[in-house]
Amino acid sequence: MKKWFKAGFALFLITVLIIPLAACSQDKVQTVKVAEVTRSIFYAPQYVALEKGFFEDEGLEVELTTTWGGDKTMTAVLSNAADIGLVGSETSIYVYAQGSNDPVINFAQLTQTDGTFLVSREKIDDFSWDQIKGATYLGQRTGGMPQMVGEFVLKKHGIDPKSDLNMIQNIDYANIPNAFASGTGDFVQLFEPQASLFEKEGKGHIVASFGTESGHVPYTTFMSKQSYMKENPETIEKFTRAIFKAQQWVDSHSAKETAEVIQPFFKDTDLALIETVVDRYKSQGSYATDPILDEEEWKNLQDIMDEAGELPEEVSHDTLVNTEVAKEIMK
Repeated sequence: MKKWFKAGFALFLITVLIIPLAACSQDKVQTVKVAEVTRSIFYAPQYVALEKGFFEDEGLEVELTTTWGGDKTMTAVLSNAADIGLVGSETSIYVYAQGSNDPVINFAQLTQTDGTFLVSREKIDDFSWDQIKGATYLGQRTGGMPQMVGEFVLKKHGIDPKSDLNMIQNIDYANIPNAFASGTGDFVQLFEPQASLFEKEGKGHIVASFGTESGHVPYTTFMSKQSYMKENPETIEKFTRAIFKAQQWVDSHSAKETAEVIQPFFKDTDLALIETVVDRYKSQGSYATDPILDEEEWKNLQDIMDEAGELPEEVSHDTLVNTEVAKEIMK
């Protein structure tokens, strides 16, 4: 009888202790709403973090939404429809210049170069930038990082985008590849995987990388309102730690392994093409290997914006960039 009582009491204690602990563990799961500017292989580390469970390991449940545009991403963050935005750092400068009393702070860099490539209609074995002069060029939208970087690189090579080219910028971002495929333009500035796909299909040929030409910039960064970061410091820290784990994973694994992990996010894209794109981005150092957005990159960003005539005002690094979180989780 005593043995039965002891066994029963022990079982009772286990039940009493474990069930509340399990419930408490579930209660600690924090939902984080993330708005990404577009769905892109360029953001591979983010999808690795999701697929490998790095966010879950930190007690976070990430709800990812694709907003399809920098302005829409920033609107989502400012209106609290998203807690965190993944978008170009230039958007945080635009918001700050408008007099926001709750600025959007860059806290974790994901990509550190431009992600576009120059694609020519005709195959060019020995490309030089002066071959673009007088050509019809399909560019990106005015004010966006792709176009600003594109113009920066052209000017670096002595080409005036306004006078040396027939620049076309009135085509919607989503329709640029179709316009080129249908015969418009001699050259086009394209993101992956469209650039590699055109090359595979014989519709175009990659002749240069804007990412390689422009150097390191905070091209795509995780950012959040200052108020959210102050109210949710642990969430930001956990989120950044998960991203850092993913960055390290991508850096230490092959393009093939990364492609296999992120394929669920690109179901309509051939696995071999995903691998080609990941390899191209890895080879040119596009994926940041840690979340720190340093002062040199911030300066390079503003130099590019200024050269394009799109910098509303110069903003110091410590005003819109927080590196403390990234440095802390990297210790």
